[in-house]
Amino acid sequence: MTTIQEIPENIAQRKVIVYKSRVDPTTLKQKAEEIKNELFIKRFSKPKPEDIHVVSVDKHYEPYVLIDANYRIEYFTKKTFTFEVTEKAKVVKILGETFKPKEVPIPNTDPEQFQKVINLEGQEWSFYEDKAYFILNKSGKEISPDEVPIAPSEDNPRKILKEFAKNAEKVKISNREVLAMAKSKIIQRPADVDDVDKEMFQVTEYAIIYNPIYKITFRNEKTKEEKTVSIDGVSAEIIK
Repeated sequence: MTTIQEIPENIAQRKVIVYKSRVDPTTLKQKAEEIKNELFIKRFSKPKPEDIHVVSVDKHYEPYVLIDANYRIEYFTKKTFTFEVTEKAKVVKILGETFKPKEVPIPNTDPEQFQKVINLEGQEWSFYEDKAYFILNKSGKEISPDEVPIAPSEDNPRKILKEFAKNAEKVKISNREVLAMAKSKIIQRPADVDDVDKEMFQVTEYAIIYNPIYKITFRNEKTKEEKTVSIDGVSAEIIK
């Protein structure tokens, strides 16, 4: 990952959000009945529905990382300003500084004509800004925001995570790596920067979202084979 130079930054405190489950026991049971036979279908055999039973239903939480960041730099670039002066001008004073005019050709004149000008070295103010909004899965891979469901959040998320500590998966990317990824997306000093006036990298929203997942384990009582299916606790969709 590219190293980003040190600049002023303002990072929002990371929030922990735990979504409330929208899937009730009835819906889970219905989903289980819909998919249980498909799990154990072989090429030349199909189990009887009465042979497939639910062994366990476990609630897990899968994390996502959400980042909303922006970057802005206000800066000056070097600029040469050219001013035409009168033919009789020998010197010109501006703010106490003396300038000697030069004769330069006037473009597109035939026969060629000349004019007197002075060149002033100065700076011109400009700015550049960019934004980034992205979501990472538990492995630190960027995914589409559409892949993350939206749901009401629990009032006491840390209490929920403590209760389901063994079943709450960990984010496999560090805080430093998340911020470095955000910086690499949007921090870009323009090539013509001479002097920096103001510069700021901000993370306006930083959250870890825990989404409830139900893992249902089935057993074929005849073969003793077991298989597990995950169902999203918000959308009730089967996770493949």
